Amino acid sequence: MAKKGVENAADANEQGANDRGAVGKGRPTPSRKQAEAANARPIVGSRDKAAIKEQRRQQATARERARVGMMQGDERFLGPRDRGPQRRYVRDYVDARWSVGELLIPMMLVVLVMTFIPGVVQVISLIVIWAFVALAILDAALLGFRLRRLLGAKFGEDRVQPGFRWYAAMRAFQFRPLRVPKPQVKRGQRPA
Repeated sequence: MAKKGVENAADANEQGANDRGAVGKGRPTPSRKQAEAANARPIVGSRDKAAIKEQRRQQATARERARVGMMQGDERFLGPRDRGPQRRYVRDYVDARWSVGELLIPMMLVVLVMTFIPGVVQVISLIVIWAFVALAILDAALLGFRLRRLLGAKFGEDRVQPGFRWYAAMRAFQFRPLRVPKPQVKRGQRPA
């Protein structure tokens, strides 16, 4: 019985092959040289100088558009670190207030100049800068606690994104004109 099934299957295969016509692909197999020549492409792309110049111009235009969009806070051009409504809220809150950290770099420059003056002035300047650093860290910690409460109230306690404290502190330590994306609110204009 099993033999009969095998014979029937073989007959069906032969019949199907005869129905389709010629067996094979209908052309000779290309040699290795022909196959490699068909797949050959230039390593560095087009050598046309006008095309290269146009491509560079388009890339420069796209980069400039992305830079301007990022500076203006457009969500499409922001990196993953800066995206989302919670990050926007943190940015607006930090930009609306004065931070001790903003004055840290100018203060360090003053202390650097004061360390060239010999005597007691050096010691006092070092004590002042360490006190100022401690004050800036305390301000950043208080900012983090305040933002935790505000974000929890606005977005829900369980939906607060991690890392917002570090994000707020790093933004608070930067000069306001050098912040990226640029501040979208004026000082004193707290977010709702």
